[in-house]
Amino acid sequence: PANTSVLDAARSLGVDIDSVCGGRGVCGRCQIECSEGSFPKLQINSSSDHLSEKSATEKKFEQLKNQLAKGRRLGCQALLKENVVIDVPAESQVHRQVVRKEAKSRNIHMDPATRLHFVQVADADIDEPKGDIQRLMAALDKEWQLSDLTCDIQILRTLQPALADGKRAITVAVHKRAEVIALWPGFKDKALGAAVDVGSTSISVNLCDLASGSVLASASAMNPQIRFGEDLMSRVSYAMMHPNGTEEMKGAIREALNRLIFEAANQVDAAVEDVLEISIVANPIMHHILLGISPVELGWAPFALATDSSLELLSTELELKVNLGARVYILPCIAGHVGADAAGMILSEEPQNHEKMTLLVDVGTNAEIVLGNRERLVACSSPTGPAFEGAQISCGQRAAAGAIERVRIDRETLQPRFKVIGNDLWSDEKLFETALNGKVITGICGSGIIEVISEMYLSGIISEDGVINGDLRQRSNRILSDGRTWSYLLHSNGDSHAKIIVTQNDVRQIQLAKAALYAGIKLLMDHIGCKRIERIRLAGAFGSQIDVLYAMVLGLIPDCNLTEVSSAGNAAGTGARIALLNTQSRSVIEKLVTDIEKIETATEPHFQNYFVNAMAFPNKTDSFPSLFSLIDKPKHTLKVNSGRRGGGRRRSSRPAS
Repeated sequence: PANTSVLDAARSLGVDIDSVCGGRGVCGRCQIECSEGSFPKLQINSSSDHLSEKSATEKKFEQLKNQLAKGRRLGCQALLKENVVIDVPAESQVHRQVVRKEAKSRNIHMDPATRLHFVQVADADIDEPKGDIQRLMAALDKEWQLSDLTCDIQILRTLQPALADGKRAITVAVHKRAEVIALWPGFKDKALGAAVDVGSTSISVNLCDLASGSVLASASAMNPQIRFGEDLMSRVSYAMMHPNGTEEMKGAIREALNRLIFEAANQVDAAVEDVLEISIVANPIMHHILLGISPVELGWAPFALATDSSLELLSTELELKVNLGARVYILPCIAGHVGADAAGMILSEEPQNHEKMTLLVDVGTNAEIVLGNRERLVACSSPTGPAFEGAQISCGQRAAAGAIERVRIDRETLQPRFKVIGNDLWSDEKLFETALNGKVITGICGSGIIEVISEMYLSGIISEDGVINGDLRQRSNRILSDGRTWSYLLHSNGDSHAKIIVTQNDVRQIQLAKAALYAGIKLLMDHIGCKRIERIRLAGAFGSQIDVLYAMVLGLIPDCNLTEVSSAGNAAGTGARIALLNTQSRSVIEKLVTDIEKIETATEPHFQNYFVNAMAFPNKTDSFPSLFSLIDKPKHTLKVNSGRRGGGRRRSSRPAS
């Protein structure tokens, strides 16, 4: 209703906005942003004019406390006048996103592109009329054997003041033994680099010491472009439908990168000016938007990239607030929907150095898949959509405290038990409620969705074809009638409106997502002539949280010896770190991507057939002998009648053979 505060509206809708003072305008935690423009999907024209004028309280936060950034409002003060689209910043959320993209230990041969050199520059001499830059270059040549160096005008502007402050002693940063990119008076030994992974859902920054290679700090956040669309194609559509859409999304991602670099530097009491080198991996659409290139051509065949080459840029060209002379290296893309993040994954995992047929999968809203060994590599992407991230799932959410992440279902009673993020105990353990510490169980995140649906299949609640068996309501009150279909009650908070339920549509959404991924893998197997995969590595923040057994039960990945299936962690981010710290690795990946065979799933004639077969659990035609040598294959019927009409008793189809 009109004149409802945004905070009250959010509470009534179950939207997560923080407020310690209970809406009294004291704490300032309920900050929100009003999105501007047309949102045809929501049938809303949104404008800040559709909210009440700023209150005296908001003006006080702006002026006296300096705690309300430009464009933000307090949810407790802003009243609704007309329809609006409201964005809740991460810091205003009670259950902030848990982004699991921390750097893992990795031995990297140190050969950074940028190095520091300390020299003593000869005094100016009236009898030897040389410029100070020439004296600096002579000192670098004599002491460090660095010859024929160049520098730009900004170095010349700061050179003589630095020489004066340092009493002719100076530290310079030299890029690729070719160019002076920064200088400081006196001795300096801190040079930092940032390895950046720009994903469609989240962004991570690992701040590294360019001398030792150690990761000093990490910072991660949700990609703010999510407000323009959950998946990549939604963002392409936004760019198509809004003349300034690419610029808006570019601004959002660059602002987020600056914030994360500052946050990481602040963790170790460093200045952002100490960041001299940045390496970036991103999928093609994120890659183009970050560069300010319209992604529209990637929205339809032939999915043409503006460039697939690696790029070396000045940080200022991307509006990054680091050292003005800092250099940015962006890894090459592989194909229209197989990007620099896949190149980073290859650089990290090195499938070209393995004899075993290796499958690399970066599981995300757009899964990127690489298959091969030292003889040959093929790659493709598959549109899995945001279901694995919790979107399009009735009780789905991203990984945050209070989200269910592990599930087990008793085969006889159909009773579930589960774990939630932020609590190490299972729900059937005595101290589980105490360990929750008053927090509410809020939904199911990606790993929990995979496990609950796999467990529902293994316990007979859903058939091989993904139909929830309503006949089981006679065995368990957790099988609920849901219109013309059935649902499974996973948890209830004691409130009829706070039930966490897995619906028939939820099962279908996961089937669609996993079938798209599996079909892409099958196409690569066809192209490389491979009947069986010997080794599987699951990459990405989400991939690192998946239990590989349940990934195989679901049919997300092909049958394989489970001892050869493992998480690669944030392999794309690791690849960015390798490229940051080892200059030679850049040449390696640049050459390698030109040799990778690219498969476009959208134009492959067999994709649909593989997709249909992969809708079944784990697959309609593939037998999964390794998997079912470890666990019992469900004995329940292949198909059940899920309908609510017909009057007669529902009949099951013949038992599985």
